[in-house]
Amino acid sequence: MDFRSYMHIAMEEARAAAARGEVPVGAVIVGPEGVVAQAGNRTRELNDPTAHAEVLAIRAACAVLGQERLAGHDLYVTLEPCPMCAAAISNARIARLYYGASDPKSGGVAQGPRVFSHAQCHHVPEVYDGLDAQAAEEMLRDFFAAKR
Repeated sequence: MDFRSYMHIAMEEARAAAARGEVPVGAVIVGPEGVVAQAGNRTRELNDPTAHAEVLAIRAACAVLGQERLAGHDLYVTLEPCPMCAAAISNARIARLYYGASDPKSGGVAQGPRVFSHAQCHHVPEVYDGLDAQAAEEMLRDFFAAKR
């Protein structure tokens, strides 16, 4: 089977988030039916600390599909998910997680608490990191440099 990356859609969502003044993180959920949902961060816009790109994409995909689990679906996100998002990914039963930039400060997959490595984690997706990492890192670096 040939691999097809959907990270370009996540990057588009991240750019749109940055244009709204949000931290530039974008996510897209893909299944056998193709792209199911996509989102960018909206924590400031919605005044909701849980409105991370991953959570919004998971919510939208579940609504579209009419189910609470996303078995057989992949999540592409521009930044390593935080612990909250990693738990949501596990609870949604995402099959594969692809992410771009690592997040040494707030990551929850390869950094920090490493949510998927805990015995309490009910489902562990396949994890692939570093996908378009340089472009994602540059976008984040430029966003925060402009804020300073």
